Amino acid sequence: MNNIVAIVQARIGSSRLPGKVMKKISNKSLIEILLSRLSQSKLISKIVLATSEDKKNKELIDHIVNKGFEVFIGSEDDVLSRYYECARKYKADTVVRITGDCPLVDYQLVDLCISEFNLTSADYLSNIDPPTYPDGLDIEVFKFSVLEKVNQLSADPLDREHVTKFIRESNDFDKKLISSKTDYSFLRWTVDEEKDLNLIRSIFEYFRGNIYFSWEDVIQLWKNNPKLFDLNINTKRNEGFNMGKGPKLWKRAKEIIPGGNMVLSKRSEMFLPDLWPSYFSKAKGCKVWDLDGKEYLDMSLMGIGTNILGYGHSEIDSAVKTNIDNGNMSSLNCPEEVFLAEKLIEMHPWAEMVKLARSGGEANAIAIRIARAASGKEKVAICGYHGWHDWYLAANLASDKSLDGHLLPGLEPRGIPRNLRNTIYPFEYNNFEQLKKLVESEDIGIIKMEVSRNKGPENQFLEKVRKLATEKNIVLIFDECTSGFRQSFGGLHKILNVEPDMAMFGKALGNGYAITAIIGKKQVMEAAQTTFISSTFWTERIGPTAALKTLEVMERINSWDYITTTGLTIREYWKKLSLEFDLEIEVWGLPALSGFTFKSNQALEYKTLITQEMLKKGYLASNLIYVCIDHTEKIIQDYIDNLRPIFKLISQCEDGMNINKLLNGPVCHSGFKRLN
Repeated sequence: MNNIVAIVQARIGSSRLPGKVMKKISNKSLIEILLSRLSQSKLISKIVLATSEDKKNKELIDHIVNKGFEVFIGSEDDVLSRYYECARKYKADTVVRITGDCPLVDYQLVDLCISEFNLTSADYLSNIDPPTYPDGLDIEVFKFSVLEKVNQLSADPLDREHVTKFIRESNDFDKKLISSKTDYSFLRWTVDEEKDLNLIRSIFEYFRGNIYFSWEDVIQLWKNNPKLFDLNINTKRNEGFNMGKGPKLWKRAKEIIPGGNMVLSKRSEMFLPDLWPSYFSKAKGCKVWDLDGKEYLDMSLMGIGTNILGYGHSEIDSAVKTNIDNGNMSSLNCPEEVFLAEKLIEMHPWAEMVKLARSGGEANAIAIRIARAASGKEKVAICGYHGWHDWYLAANLASDKSLDGHLLPGLEPRGIPRNLRNTIYPFEYNNFEQLKKLVESEDIGIIKMEVSRNKGPENQFLEKVRKLATEKNIVLIFDECTSGFRQSFGGLHKILNVEPDMAMFGKALGNGYAITAIIGKKQVMEAAQTTFISSTFWTERIGPTAALKTLEVMERINSWDYITTTGLTIREYWKKLSLEFDLEIEVWGLPALSGFTFKSNQALEYKTLITQEMLKKGYLASNLIYVCIDHTEKIIQDYIDNLRPIFKLISQCEDGMNINKLLNGPVCHSGFKRLN
């Protein structure tokens, strides 16, 4: 007799909705409902739940065994192997594949597929390729001999994860298809997200007391009440199949974390909204591995500029690990904070005192608090990006476009006290007359500015600012959180020969470990004791330890010279590509933090295309790069060689080709934008 074994794959650790198979529907678990409905089949010999050896699945295993069903435990990631070993154990002649997130699978439809399979000599039969039934009624039937063959032949991790992908894409098997008379493939009845679960719950609530309704009954419900099914109407069919673990987790994150993550610059929407890997499993040098184990060369953010010495630098990590063993926190202070303060003062002789913090936004807020206390004035003239705190975003209370030229267009000043209006006044870099008018018309007590960002000073701009600040008794602050250590050993102002009253360092100071510093003249910094500035975790040991070792390595190898030279080389390559393909670009930024922009009304589309195509080639890339010491000459040359055909595509788009036909998803964002 033909032994027909239905194997239902399920586990607790779903990427997008963890524990979904144990979620309650009509006081039963989703998986219990699925197995109960499937058990009504007249043709299936045995039903087996195939789960993985992950310890998290114990709850699932105990639950299913308690309900009287068989359970097979196999590989976590090699699902093909799990299926094969399960089918072999239960001596299956024919395998029916069902996924555990489809509680509406109809046993009558399953029996129809089995019957049709038995009437043919086919190796494989399904109702999914192409689909005509609602997503969530997916049924596949195939011979055990075919499964055995595929298990032997398939080496691709994707094939082994998705079980039947190899069969469906191969021409070596006889395949048959069951189709619905009407195409309902746009309907989504599977469970991958919370909104899917809510729809399924609503359906079972409608059929309360009966869990064995047919799929046609659900179609009739849809016809009578189509709005009920709008809950998940925007989710694409088989979206999970085509998504890596990173994009799946990102989609899940946006449901529970405002904005999806903790920093705007790392949002997937800033790069490739639907396809960006989003999360890393490990990082070393200038390489990053995503959650699927795919390796990329980071020709982009490098931790948003934190890792000049590359990811996972052995000397720095070793120093940190040693002090972790010695203890990170204590009722006493760590001596490293004193050593770090002394080193920063040694590097910047004009400075006499130091405060430490852990993030750039904190450092900026501390500097403003101290400067206001020292000057006795509240009003601040700013130029550049200085963090997220109230004092800075207050600039947009006067106009929500005040900060558009200072990195982040689109910011709304919601949540900022209205009485902070007219305390922050933006001015343009290199526009001294604008700053001078501000100082003359407002009671400015502090000038806060980036030394340079997209371009350098012109017409003695910094010297004029210094002179104005001195004459008007204004505290001058240089924000070097980004520019520090990229062109000199310390602040960029050391090269430009202009000394501020205060300066902040962040990002690269700890080579990826959280540490920032505020340095300044004693008469200004002492004002910190007339106000309150304090935080428990500013006293932990890891940050100062990492910073001391980072500075030691930087000084030994002159890292700033290497990354500056490399950055200038990359800029020249970009310019040559633009000339080769007759494209106009603007190159900007510090050499070690270089970027380019296409002079085109399709600039964002082109940036998205670069990210999309370079990702396929194994690069994290867009239109800017933070250079690190691990960006070797060969890596740079290979990067440019892979960029060349994309520039050629862009030139064809400038000549009339439709760029939107080349993009596989939405265009990246240009700045702050609230996510749905």
